[in-house]
Amino acid sequence: MNERERLSSRLGFIMLSAGCAIGCGNVWKFPWMCGQNGGGSFMLLYILCLLVLGLPVMIMEFAVGRAAQASPVTMYQRLEKPGHKWGVFGVVSLIGNIAIMAFYTVVTGWILYYFVKFLTGQHADFGFAQMIADPGLNVTYLLVVVIAAFVLLSFNLQGGLERVTKYMMSALLVLMLVLAVHSLTFAGAAEGLRFYLVPDFSAIDGGVIVAAMNQAFFSLSVGMGGMAIFGSYIGKDHALMGESLRVIFLDTFVAVLAGIVIFPACFTYGLEVTAGPSLLFDTMAGVFGNMAGGRWWGALFFLFMVFAALSTVLGVCENILAMVRELTGWSRPKGCVVCGVGIFLLALTTALGYSVLHFQPFAPGSAWLDFWDFIVSNNVLPLGSLVLALFCCNRFGWGWDNFVAEANTGRGLKVRPWMKPIFKYFVPGAILFIYIYGMVTFHWR
Repeated sequence: MNERERLSSRLGFIMLSAGCAIGCGNVWKFPWMCGQNGGGSFMLLYILCLLVLGLPVMIMEFAVGRAAQASPVTMYQRLEKPGHKWGVFGVVSLIGNIAIMAFYTVVTGWILYYFVKFLTGQHADFGFAQMIADPGLNVTYLLVVVIAAFVLLSFNLQGGLERVTKYMMSALLVLMLVLAVHSLTFAGAAEGLRFYLVPDFSAIDGGVIVAAMNQAFFSLSVGMGGMAIFGSYIGKDHALMGESLRVIFLDTFVAVLAGIVIFPACFTYGLEVTAGPSLLFDTMAGVFGNMAGGRWWGALFFLFMVFAALSTVLGVCENILAMVRELTGWSRPKGCVVCGVGIFLLALTTALGYSVLHFQPFAPGSAWLDFWDFIVSNNVLPLGSLVLALFCCNRFGWGWDNFVAEANTGRGLKVRPWMKPIFKYFVPGAILFIYIYGMVTFHWR
């Protein structure tokens, strides 16, 4: 391969990392997970998981990527001690990234479809169930998303991905603020915010804790190399704790704003907050259908959703592309063609999973989307985070001293010695316990 590409600025790195983290996890999955798991109590646990589990794992992932100067598929091999076999976890990272794109590209297509419907004023006669059951529609919008992503990624890193993400993320934050302020004017705003932000401790159980941890990892895209690739594209001017906190702040800010947009609207119009995956689609479409100027507010809402979803699609597809190019030595354009075709074909399982390719892996009513989400959210992300913690903090891996030296290189907040027990013992112990509990209590049938 040619000399490793670089991001042109610190802002580009933060926006790109935040863009990969911010996406459907924040504005599609977070609100319905929050609605189904008690509102404010889930929010409290989610923020705790971000700080005590997500932050350490993000710092470790950035550090491994920056030190290895490689994609996730080979970063463990470059840093492991002679004779060790950590490299296999790089392959798991590649599988995890491909699995998330097997459904994420389809969900992005759904969002794009809703945006087009609102923009053209055809939003009165369609619904979520009708949309997902239309095979032609699903395949068409999936194809548009995949082509758009890989055409953009075929350009060099700075001229393509970095430049577009800066503009997209800036527009997303402005759109979110406008929509959130507007939502606060609804009659049910106070009741919606109370449900969303005030914890109900009686609603907390093991299932809510598992959901909060899985959502924290899903939202941050940590555990499968989503952050490591961007760590490999930056210099050593800034220590990694401060950079991680900035990314987490932006990620959480957007997730919180998404709830402020959605829950006041739900309580104002008497809509079900526990609707699940369709919350963003049918519920919000219903809200805009009852609102003065609803067509344009709906178009604005789903435009910001398109930006959020595309920022993650681009970030994860860049990760897949970097790993494939590292394994094959292909050019960026050739890698884009092969990866784009591969992801499109795999994502057809989700696109056709509600119409042609019926598959119920778990409870009745589950589909391919639930299968891919289970692989990623319930397995690859938490177990990948566990591997990172073991690798960075133990002598049989990269080792604590090497990790801290890399994480603390540059200006800014440092990892302190008193934090070692948190990184080395608490983080892997908590992840393992919550993971096992989640597997035991999972509704398999």
